[in-house]
Amino acid sequence: MKSRVLILGAGFGGMELATLLSRSLGDDADVIIIDQRDSFVFGYSRIDVMFGKTTLDAVRLPYASFAKPGIRLVKETITAIDAEAKRVTTNRGTYEADFLVIALGADYDMAATPGLSEHGNEFYSDAGADRLRDIMPDFSGGPVIVGICGFPYKCPPGPSECALTLHHYLTERGIRDACDITFVSPLSSPMPASAEMANELVNTFEEYGIRLLRQKTVVRLEPGLAVLDDGTELPFGLFLGVPKHQPPQVVIDSGLTEDGWVTIDLPTLETRFADVYAIGDMAATGLPKSGTFAESAAQSVSSSILAKLAGGDVQRNTGQGTCIVEFGDGRVSYAELDFLTGPKLEAVFHPPSVAGKTFKNGFDETRRTRWFNA
Repeated sequence: MKSRVLILGAGFGGMELATLLSRSLGDDADVIIIDQRDSFVFGYSRIDVMFGKTTLDAVRLPYASFAKPGIRLVKETITAIDAEAKRVTTNRGTYEADFLVIALGADYDMAATPGLSEHGNEFYSDAGADRLRDIMPDFSGGPVIVGICGFPYKCPPGPSECALTLHHYLTERGIRDACDITFVSPLSSPMPASAEMANELVNTFEEYGIRLLRQKTVVRLEPGLAVLDDGTELPFGLFLGVPKHQPPQVVIDSGLTEDGWVTIDLPTLETRFADVYAIGDMAATGLPKSGTFAESAAQSVSSSILAKLAGGDVQRNTGQGTCIVEFGDGRVSYAELDFLTGPKLEAVFHPPSVAGKTFKNGFDETRRTRWFNA
């Protein structure tokens, strides 16, 4: 008898989990994925969109191209989650499952930073990056702030990539000397998981004349002025922000969150409800909120579900992932991270290089092929 697996969210974690279950169970799989979007976008593509290197339409991967045995992907809006009953209500109906996996990612709380919507810009959403694609060519000079408005946030290297790419963008336009770039971060390091990558970023910031303000958070924007949590006021002509993150409201309303995020058992990703798992950005793992860590979580959950269905070993969450950083000049650096398989964090750093760009392209192509047969 089939057991239904219900996956909420078709991001890195959801797509990988569905793919793994389909490969193991084939037509015997009974998996439904629910997502309100009609396409997938790699988060790192938004940097290219905002600086005019590509368009949003060009980087979208339609979910209509996702076809796997035993998998059904539906475009619906989730309105309620009953974790105890493993029941989900959408704008079109109700679904019940034997296994429920919540992989809805993190949303952006723009209202948490007063003035951000009115006086600044965010580049972490598809819409925000697309809007900046039209705004950037009209910017002619003045102070620019790349500012983080809360922690934790997705893709720890993302703001650094923005600052570095901005430097090259302004240089190519011949207006870099007319612009000051300040990067405001709540962290003590631009890449805490890899000291070598952090040093490379700090040295590059210094080389490019990018001012780094550490352990500070943007808490309010006024017209042309960013206010930090220590009271510092920074003038700006252009503000590029990372909004405060939170789980989707429907997840908060479900009662699954504690201290802002969904509580899980880190080795298994299981919530306090049996056979209900949470993977990806909204789960309180303490690990970087990044697609590859959602993938490794999906591998653990897949093994757990398969073991309960047919026996076999359960793979504990490895906490493994890769953080990739664009330096904006054709070079890419990346760090391979392993948080949980050994007694301490292991980080293998690959300095910025053109070969790193080849690695990133391969990362992209592998997932396009694996998920979308593209």
